[in-house]
Amino acid sequence: MGDRVVLSPYGLGIVRGTCHRDVAGETLTYYEVDFPETGHCAFVPVACPDHAGLRAALTSDQLPALLAILQGKWGTGLALPRQWSARQRRVAEILGQGQPHELATLAGELYRWNAQRALPDLDRHAFKQALSRLEQEVTGLEDETALDVQQFLQNARAALNH
Repeated sequence: MGDRVVLSPYGLGIVRGTCHRDVAGETLTYYEVDFPETGHCAFVPVACPDHAGLRAALTSDQLPALLAILQGKWGTGLALPRQWSARQRRVAEILGQGQPHELATLAGELYRWNAQRALPDLDRHAFKQALSRLEQEVTGLEDETALDVQQFLQNARAALNH
């Protein structure tokens, strides 16, 4: 109980415990996950949390790699298509999966694109979504690297608004 988890598309949640629910005449056990930012609650089957898309939230140990990706120190590795419709499909896939390293790669790539030229509206929206999801996961982590990631995300958001 109290574990920080992520369930895409809800974002960061807190496991409040387990409960039993009757489904098709069978009693199943579920994690009860609260999402403080939205006030929503989700029930995720204990038997297959991965299948439902539930994963542990980022920890402080994982932040140096995330920061390196955001800063472009590991290369982009993304190669977003330049053609609009193909790019939007790929971006939607990344946002839907909600994996932090892919979100960081997307955010880093869009950050660099925005520095070169203003982003089109859909790319701006995707950039904001990626930043928001990363901000949610880093919120509550208080070490030096977490503060560096938070600062990068704030700077990226500020650059987008100029």
